[in-house]
Amino acid sequence: MDAQRQPEEGRPILFIRHGETDYNRRHVRCGGDVDIPLTEHGETQARRAAETLRAHAAPIDAIITSPLRRTRRTADLIRETLGHPCPLVLHDGLIERRLGAWNGLDIAATQSLLDAGAPPPGGETEDAFRARVRQALADILGRPHRLPLLVASKGVARVIGIIAGAAPTVPAGNAEVIPFDIPARALS
Repeated sequence: MDAQRQPEEGRPILFIRHGETDYNRRHVRCGGDVDIPLTEHGETQARRAAETLRAHAAPIDAIITSPLRRTRRTADLIRETLGHPCPLVLHDGLIERRLGAWNGLDIAATQSLLDAGAPPPGGETEDAFRARVRQALADILGRPHRLPLLVASKGVARVIGIIAGAAPTVPAGNAEVIPFDIPARALS
């Protein structure tokens, strides 16, 4: 008799995109090679997101963030608002894709190039970006956290969604909380 295979269980994570920055407000590209702060509105968004997280049933046991100012500040505000004692960990693998010469350009001016897979001059290829985020997820999920909160940028959310096999959705909005279930096979 063949042994029945159990369905593969995934590892849950929560993801939040950083709050609004000036580049977001102006609808221009902002890669991981640009380190800008949150706007005042972005700080308010981060605090509101913390209230959403407070209502989440499962306890967050680690906050893991990109070292960029916009993500660190979002993580700090969430931790402060929640009064959360969990550790705050910086992870370089969660830095947004480096966009080189496309930073500061109108999003619409470069979207067709990104969609076609063109690498940004002086930036990071899509393949290198996906490999870096995949490695970061493998590292994070190899730690003993039951429910980590990852704080990063929109491109990181997009790649995590691809890795998780999630249905295509609208890109993550500023300070949007997104649950993901990461299948173990997706990281090998």
